[in-house]
Amino acid sequence: MKERLPALIAIALLFVLVAGTWWAADYTQRAVHIEPPRRVTHEPDAWSSNFVMVRTDAGGMAVNRMEGDYLQHYPDDDSYEVTRAKAIGQRADSPITIGTSDTAIMDQDGSRITMRGNAHLHRQPYEDRAALDVNSEELILLPDEDVAYTDQPAVVVNGKSTMVGTGMRYDNGNRTLQVFSSTDVRISAEDSQAASRSKNQGSQDNNHESTTP
Repeated sequence: MKERLPALIAIALLFVLVAGTWWAADYTQRAVHIEPPRRVTHEPDAWSSNFVMVRTDAGGMAVNRMEGDYLQHYPDDDSYEVTRAKAIGQRADSPITIGTSDTAIMDQDGSRITMRGNAHLHRQPYEDRAALDVNSEELILLPDEDVAYTDQPAVVVNGKSTMVGTGMRYDNGNRTLQVFSSTDVRISAEDSQAASRSKNQGSQDNNHESTTP
């Protein structure tokens, strides 16, 4: 019995040590508040009123400008929601374009702007070309490509000509306009002659109602 006593004492001490360690760990977990992992939700984390955002090219020249009454940033998709948005394209080698809408979503690192509600794109006159206006409930602007398009019904007024259809794409870089599934096209004599001259010069070749505004 005397030979077993040291072994029994050692086992008892080991049990007490294990039990004490377990109790200490459990007490620590209950006593220390551990925050759960942060949930990334579509909730704004930053906002601004009457703001102006400017994007520049590699040379530091302003090429795009976004203004609005109110802006909110959403961290989950790094997007911006703008109220009463105004997007201005002002590249040196292209006519100035101004897009306005009730709201706008800017995402993809600013390379896409989705304008919704009374969306309007105005291309200012240049050289001998008249102004161009596009109206739709939704317009998507690609500032880096200087392109605007929609798959929604749109009304396009190009000088004295009017085109109504579903789907539109305007490339401000080469000044080409496409209207898809057109339902009403009214081209003035002046614009018709200009379009004929453009086709004769080989300036465009499309399978849709198209013009060089």
